[in-house]
Amino acid sequence: MKPFLPDLSHIYIVDGAMDYTLAHNVIEKYPRAERITVPDYKMVFNRKGQDFIKQKNSIKLILAIKKPPFIYPSTDILQDAGFENFTYTTPLLNCLYNCQYCFLQGMYPSANLVAFVNEDDFLLEAKKSIDLRKNKDQPLALSISYNTDLMAFENIIPFCKRWIEFTREQKDIMIEIRTKSAFSSSLNNVEPHENVILGWTLSPNVVIEQYEWNTPPLEKRIQAVREMMEKGWKVRLCFDPIMTIDHWQDVYAEFLDNVFSSIPAGRIYDVVVGVFRMNKDFFQRARKREPKVDIYYKQYEMTDSVLSISSDELDNVRSFFDQSLSKYIEKRKIDVWGR
Repeated sequence: MKPFLPDLSHIYIVDGAMDYTLAHNVIEKYPRAERITVPDYKMVFNRKGQDFIKQKNSIKLILAIKKPPFIYPSTDILQDAGFENFTYTTPLLNCLYNCQYCFLQGMYPSANLVAFVNEDDFLLEAKKSIDLRKNKDQPLALSISYNTDLMAFENIIPFCKRWIEFTREQKDIMIEIRTKSAFSSSLNNVEPHENVILGWTLSPNVVIEQYEWNTPPLEKRIQAVREMMEKGWKVRLCFDPIMTIDHWQDVYAEFLDNVFSSIPAGRIYDVVVGVFRMNKDFFQRARKREPKVDIYYKQYEMTDSVLSISSDELDNVRSFFDQSLSKYIEKRKIDVWGR
């Protein structure tokens, strides 16, 4: 399957970015792109009056230099999967995909992509974070694709490969690369490593069609999961978010049967389950941008400025998945996000 890639008709280049190899590599891949030099990426990315929806249909790339901090502590909406030293990093801001339930719909003023080319600074900070982690009995758990889908972007900038190579030099780190991409061949020449978890977000096709715009269909993602398992990678299945659409129990029961009839459950590293959740400010901004999307008109409860489904609905989701997943996988491998 061909990757979903933008044409990148315009590339903004921050002063000093061309001092880095990554910037040169991108320019070589897009020789016809119009290049625009800017003093600071925020002048483009944060400017007022941008049309997020139009930009999603014609994404531009900004090559920038990240300033500290490079590693961030976990947030309430992230799933730590039992790791105490859970952190995340942001080598890329925004995403090629356009999932309507994602916090990125309301987080930034722009839909354009920001790629930080000073990757050595990220890796140096990761080394420091490994040494400074609180629980020395556990590795530093680092999500590298929290604000994006790095796997989908891998053929433009191979961030994943560099981070995977980094783990070979570090014994006390576990990185998660979460993706909806079906283009697993981007890691064809990379040997699996025990400190890397590839986390595939899987959803029923009805959810994909309704909310996960521009993403690969379920069968393509399952095929990618199988291929990477066969190569020896640790694979996490992410059922996140569970969308409580009409007859959602029936939809997800059929979905789980499909998934576990196609993927050998015994080879799955673990499973994480989540529900819709979004910061209230992001939610309000997203609703203004896509006022026809039904997600933004349902009733939610708010806890610490995060909107999510009601406690009763959450209990129903948790009960359903505890019972349903126990048919296929050990309970100790299941982590359900909740308040």
